[in-house]
Amino acid sequence: MTFTLKAPVLEGTLVRLEPLGAQHATDLALAGEEERGTYGFTWVPRAEEIHAYLDARAARAATGRLAPFAQISLASGRAVGTTAYWEPRSWLTEDRLDAVEVGFTWLARSAQGTGINAESKLLLFRHAFEVGKVSRVDLKTDARSSRSRAAIESVGARFEGVLRNRSGSRVPGEEGRLRDSAIYSITAAEWPECRARLEGRVTSRVRVA
Repeated sequence: MTFTLKAPVLEGTLVRLEPLGAQHATDLALAGEEERGTYGFTWVPRAEEIHAYLDARAARAATGRLAPFAQISLASGRAVGTTAYWEPRSWLTEDRLDAVEVGFTWLARSAQGTGINAESKLLLFRHAFEVGKVSRVDLKTDARSSRSRAAIESVGARFEGVLRNRSGSRVPGEEGRLRDSAIYSITAAEWPECRARLEGRVTSRVRVA
């Protein structure tokens, strides 16, 4: 496959997604040190890990298999989390993207519930379906994480099943162990309904703000 992922700048009314880089280190170090009780099954770097975290993302991005973003709150101008496109797949021709996953997502506690996650997903999905012309977008999470699964379902993704021993656990203390992953997707045919749902959620948050 010759297709490589890239991270364009995508801007909405609450959040701007921009290519993740070393310039985001200070903000992300602070974001990751906010109250951490909601992370559970999601690995989020501590302040002292942030440079290694950014280096690892940059190395994977260089392979063309990952396009990482910083999530920038437009209200504060600060990076409050990250997200990414990854695992590009081409089935019909080698130079065309047919499917991609959205993952590696986390937000500072203060940014959760503000509409930033919903708008980030709207921007990523819209770019994938309407610019990239993909046939599907995948999302997955630790099958034990009811919080993450509810968040994925809330953006309109459909549950497809659980793949056992699908990937490495990101839970502290479970290093070297495999986890079961709950798999979700949105297809191109489902995108218009999903888009309307996300736009409604974002509009409601903008009105509150």
